[in-house]
Amino acid sequence: MPAQLDEHEISKLELTEVADLIRTRQLTSEELTESTLRRIDRLDPRLKSFAFVMADTALAAARAADADIGRGCYKGVVHGVPIGVKDLCYTVDAPTAAGTTIFRAFRPSYDATVVARLRAAGAVIIGKLAMTEAAYLGYHPSLPAPVNPWDPATWAGVSSSGCGVATAAGLCFGSIGSDTGGSIRFPASMCGVTGIKPTWGRVSRHGVVELAASYDHIGPIARSARDAGVLLGVIAGSDIHDPTSSAREVPDYAADLAVTQAPRVGVDWSQTTSFDEDTTAMLADVVKTLEGVGWPVVEVKLPALAAMAAAFGRMRAVETAIAHADTYPARADEYGPILRAMIDAGHTLSAVEYQTLVKRRLEFTGSLRRAFHDVDILLLPSSGIASPRLEAMRGLGQDPELTTRLATPTAPFNVSGNPAICLPAGMTVRGTPLGIQFIGREFDERLLVQAGHAFQQVTGFHRRRPPV
Repeated sequence: MPAQLDEHEISKLELTEVADLIRTRQLTSEELTESTLRRIDRLDPRLKSFAFVMADTALAAARAADADIGRGCYKGVVHGVPIGVKDLCYTVDAPTAAGTTIFRAFRPSYDATVVARLRAAGAVIIGKLAMTEAAYLGYHPSLPAPVNPWDPATWAGVSSSGCGVATAAGLCFGSIGSDTGGSIRFPASMCGVTGIKPTWGRVSRHGVVELAASYDHIGPIARSARDAGVLLGVIAGSDIHDPTSSAREVPDYAADLAVTQAPRVGVDWSQTTSFDEDTTAMLADVVKTLEGVGWPVVEVKLPALAAMAAAFGRMRAVETAIAHADTYPARADEYGPILRAMIDAGHTLSAVEYQTLVKRRLEFTGSLRRAFHDVDILLLPSSGIASPRLEAMRGLGQDPELTTRLATPTAPFNVSGNPAICLPAGMTVRGTPLGIQFIGREFDERLLVQAGHAFQQVTGFHRRRPPV
């Protein structure tokens, strides 16, 4: 360990900061991995962010990274850095249960493409991160839910909650999650970290357990926009195993973070009426910050977000029913009640009803593209409900009004496939984080990373750490 830093101080660093210590050989990957594993042993029995800790293979990967770096073979920023992956990403050296009990013994014969790309870049896969059942809104009744490291009585987000908790608490230096209706952005917001939901097709879904194929997005959760850009650059790109992945060239998202021209930012204030006081106050503060650095903020007219979020829930149910056709209804009694009810709803939707919703999806996407004619970025909160307490979210997945209210600023952009970056942007009076999202044109992730980095240089919320 560097003489000026102890284990606790190192756990607070960003991925790019700890990577520089490894690159300059002030810190070995083995030392970092051992200290991270000790931190997991000490904190995760309370935080419950890991479904499976991969201690032996992580240490072997760390030693291999140190040997490579010692020979002058440095592979890049993630080389030797402990990274967590959501437990729906296939891993040959650990089970992939996807938050279920039905697949708890499943050992894949190959790595997900995102995992294979992390390994090829020299990352140390430290474990599989806990999640809701099959990436939907509820945890399986027999499995524990991750605990928000800022406040155990505060909701930690849904599906990628283990990713958000572990990254915030310093149990890894970045993670790979998935987002079907907000599941990267909710945990990132609740846990005070940064997340990117890329454009649909930007990152391969090969070897990732499906929730709803045309809405599923794979992306990074990290402590800063720079870190998230680094991780996105590693995992993005075309994949022969996923014909829906984009063949567009992958830029180096973290190479040049300077915003060369102030982006035009759009806000539709008419669609913020359902947000609570903390959320609207945070949104107003962000607008003041952006105007203060010279970014023009203008009013725009967006297609109806709440209506699209409600329609999304019905369409997602159909795709989830398809994804679970091999085990449902044949093994329905092994499913939790929230996921089971959603799949049942998918089976009952008629073809005519579904096609009507598909038409609305196409119209929404077209209208959204037109909104980007006048702006570069859309500004919305990362959640329709600001940092809620656990008791306020008991009906999630069962109360359609609650679910729609939560997902109004997120799910519509899974419908359209637009990219979004979620950034820490404030705190409640309880001392829990709030998040904002910048939403961009398709495949404009580079601008989002640059804009997120610029925002973080003048705010500093991303530098705050939970009191664990």
